[in-house]
Amino acid sequence: MCADSGIDLFRNVEIALITLHVMSVAIIVGSIYVVYEILEVHQWGIIALLALIIGVGMGKAVSKVAMEPLKEYFKHLDRFSKETLHELNLPINTITANLSMLRKTHEDEKSIKRLERIEMATVMLKERYNELDYLIKKQMEKESIETFEIRDLIYERLSFLKPLYPHAQWEIIDEPCLVTLDRKGFAKVIDNLVDNGVKYSPSSASITILLNDNKLSIRDEGVGMDEMTLVRIFDRYYQSDSTMAGYGIGLGLVKRYCDRYKIGLHVHSQLGEGTCVTLELNRGKHGK
Repeated sequence: MCADSGIDLFRNVEIALITLHVMSVAIIVGSIYVVYEILEVHQWGIIALLALIIGVGMGKAVSKVAMEPLKEYFKHLDRFSKETLHELNLPINTITANLSMLRKTHEDEKSIKRLERIEMATVMLKERYNELDYLIKKQMEKESIETFEIRDLIYERLSFLKPLYPHAQWEIIDEPCLVTLDRKGFAKVIDNLVDNGVKYSPSSASITILLNDNKLSIRDEGVGMDEMTLVRIFDRYYQSDSTMAGYGIGLGLVKRYCDRYKIGLHVHSQLGEGTCVTLELNRGKHGK
């Protein structure tokens, strides 16, 4: 419904702009004709000045017609997103509280496993909540820039990701690396790269995370990609394998983040040999 109203809005704005443009041209041409032919003013400096004044006035009218509905639409969309985000927090907290109570009354193995699955699903839902919260703030340019240790963030994210991929094998090679960036955004970058590494690997995925010399590399031994796929991997909604879960937006977000903070982003991949994504963090300084 919201999407349909957005399409109608843009269509109406487009029609209004075309109408105003035609009217602007007609008024300017008509004014020049009246001044030159009827009023017999043949000084082209005066005629040009008149045309400029009329053009500026019509430009303001066009701007108002184009921008006001868009401002109202995005204001409504922003309000709707915030309200939805707020309402999502309540069921998440309710599930978490009741899950804790159920653990006290269910001690058999089957019930415990079921509760663990519910808990894992709740954790994932909470992560999506945090991601939505981050994206809304990012859209509003309310970034939280801080200085942090990349190594600490990696282990923080892995504490969440490892239970999601119990069959994956992990190799971590790291050294201290301090950066000044949007920490929440970089956490999403790590999540997306690790998720892709596991998703496009065999059931017993092997993921290597290497942090040294101000570079972060995440390597898998999965299916890999050919050159044609490599060209398109950062396109929004593109997926090299349509059978995989997801919406094809993860790597696009990674690229936009790296572009925003001037982080070097390099992808090396070969079919059947896996993929390695490297981030050059030495350039990862916050800059407008």
